[in-house]
Amino acid sequence: MMMDNSKAVPRLGIPAYGWWNEALHGVARAGTATVFPQAIGLAASWDVPEHLKTFEMISDEARAKYNRSFDEADKTGRYEGLTFWTPNINIFRDPRWGRGQETYGEDPFLTASLGVAAVKGLQGNDPDYFKTHACAKHFAVHSGPEWNRHSYNAEISHRDLYETYLPAFKALVIEGNVREVMCAYNAFDGQPCCANDFLVSDILRGKWKYDGMVVSDCWALADFYQKNTTVPIRTKNRPPQMH
Repeated sequence: MMMDNSKAVPRLGIPAYGWWNEALHGVARAGTATVFPQAIGLAASWDVPEHLKTFEMISDEARAKYNRSFDEADKTGRYEGLTFWTPNINIFRDPRWGRGQETYGEDPFLTASLGVAAVKGLQGNDPDYFKTHACAKHFAVHSGPEWNRHSYNAEISHRDLYETYLPAFKALVIEGNVREVMCAYNAFDGQPCCANDFLVSDILRGKWKYDGMVVSDCWALADFYQKNTTVPIRTKNRPPQMH
């Protein structure tokens, strides 16, 4: 699937579905809803149990909006589905990064703890069904610089990678059972994160045994040939295999 919306399949009774949705601190993009403090503000509470309750409330409202969209139109549009690109568990190290307010700050442990709570609050605890889908983003080593985030090649030590940038993702995959992981725009060690053998194949799928969906950040696949030198021209770029 290469777009953020799926057309209906009438012969199977499957309605049209919009995959693009956010629930970082509420679901008000689809109309009236409770708006909680931004993520960096929620993190300032250091209160993991209350964070879980916050996202249980958010997922309650999300289900209500989803049900209403089907009652009214028998389909979901943008911001009406149950697949949320939330939470943002990147590490906020540089105040010049334009999306730092979406994160839980600079501490990997706090980020992991709050991130797992957000995932559990969104996805619920039913043994057979997920209440919604949460998404751990942006995998990985993605926290600025902002101006060249589509082409930046992150070069860090493996110690920094394992101690700073990966712990929260590992926690959400293993403890939280997050059902989606969004790969980042930037490159890591010379490979775009969305086609990075080490990050996606070796770590995520291999060591962590992740069996959920990997979704690219918006238009990240086009960055392979438009923003970096991984593929010099578009005609030489074969369609990427899904991880």
